[in-house]
Amino acid sequence: MKNIQRTLILGCSLAALAGCGADEIVSPGTGGNIIINNPAPTPTPTPTPTPTQTLVTPAAGCPTINSTGGLTDSGTISGPTGTYRVCSLPAVINVSDTLPYIQGLLYALPGRVDVGVDRGFASTGSTVTLTVAPGVIVFGSTGRSYLLVNRGNAIQANGTAARPIVWTSRDNVLGLADDTSIGQWGGVVLTGRAPVSDCNSGGVNTAANPTNNATCQQSLEGEPVTVSFGGGNSADSSGSFTFNQIRYSGFSLAPGNELQSLTTGGIGSGTTIANLMSFNSSDDGLESFGGTVRMRNVAVIGHDDDGLDVDTGAQFDAQYVVVAQRSLGDNLIELDSPDGAATPIGALPQTVMRVSNFTFIERSTNNDQVVRARGGAKLVLANGVIDTNTETCVRIDEAATQAAGPQFNSVVGDCDPAAPVRGTANDATTNAAVANAFDSNSNIAFTITLTGFVNGTGENGRTAFNANTLSTFFETTTFIGAANDAAAASARFGSWTCNSATLTFGGTTNLCNRLPVYS
Repeated sequence: MKNIQRTLILGCSLAALAGCGADEIVSPGTGGNIIINNPAPTPTPTPTPTPTQTLVTPAAGCPTINSTGGLTDSGTISGPTGTYRVCSLPAVINVSDTLPYIQGLLYALPGRVDVGVDRGFASTGSTVTLTVAPGVIVFGSTGRSYLLVNRGNAIQANGTAARPIVWTSRDNVLGLADDTSIGQWGGVVLTGRAPVSDCNSGGVNTAANPTNNATCQQSLEGEPVTVSFGGGNSADSSGSFTFNQIRYSGFSLAPGNELQSLTTGGIGSGTTIANLMSFNSSDDGLESFGGTVRMRNVAVIGHDDDGLDVDTGAQFDAQYVVVAQRSLGDNLIELDSPDGAATPIGALPQTVMRVSNFTFIERSTNNDQVVRARGGAKLVLANGVIDTNTETCVRIDEAATQAAGPQFNSVVGDCDPAAPVRGTANDATTNAAVANAFDSNSNIAFTITLTGFVNGTGENGRTAFNANTLSTFFETTTFIGAANDAAAASARFGSWTCNSATLTFGGTTNLCNRLPVYS
């Protein structure tokens, strides 16, 4: 776990930045001030009052919920934004419940918190639904804290652009987390009853034997107690998850087994995921195992492994996606599909990942490529911008993955001139095959003109591809990238995100290292 506190003092707080003068600079490490004496203007202006921030005061108590044991009043906790009442959730939400927004109140996950219990492969409907109101803040009390929505149950966590729901760590509440902190609690896990591959028992389904395992299901990575997911309903619903930030997640539950900000296992197309931000997740930003996954308006910032990790037969579509690394991290996309038997696509369903209107900002110094696909998975990228640290843009491993037909439409990148793309064994023939998967509107020797993640004149001069022909989930656009101008960036990613040194989305008060405060 990394938890590095930054103590740079700039002579005025961020909250008071607008009122800070330019003639006094505190220089770190000097033990004093460097004073620049400018002539006083005539007449001397009236000083601007230093703005003050109203600090939160604790709520009087915890609300009543219906689940056994209810909420536990765990006292108060204080940080830079004030003092809050802490209401700890029970270990199991066993009946449908709502967490209302109450000023001065935080909800705590004392460990693993289950929404319902696993209802099995062939169940229908939802038994328990947890509703989370806009503006609610939930934090993990310990590293091993996380929320698990079990198969056959649902979550309705729908914030708003003005009041997103924030899932975060105790250190974030205390003001101890900064732009480099990661892995301070588990994350959010959604499971469902949509098809998966790589069954955990009874073999896998293949082209030669598509019904080898009629009840193919899988178990969640990172959890020492079996959590099963998967089923036969590709349209299954695990609820709705919109306008959410998940910060500082990815605690390792066991050696080599980490959670992510959001982990999905076998969720179906009936599940709504939109306006989702992952910030500084240890391991991956978002990971999907199997299921039919649909996402729109996604920001993955500061992960230390892969940005989007898709595996185990997932049918994954995402549009308007920003992924930005710090100076560490692995791939921005890692795509896999179990090899299974001796067929080109191995286990069924074959993993298929389609992403349209994306902007990838790769800054790591310890990886070799931005996008990596293997295992016979099918990768389709459209209308994208890849801003690299002079790395290979796309790597396709194994003949089965090349045979699956990777496809790149209207994708540009400032890829490594010596190795812009790589194929199996990195030989000339397979490298050429990967390069040939880019259409005539693509350019992998492109000069990036982005401002942050917003297109510049170069990106806006490219011809867009009609991504609706790839998936009916995709909207037809006239531009590549996640945002063609500042207005589009604000509308799509504006006030519901948070800002950091890694990437700024706009505004001056919505900082990832501080809790939002609502009037």
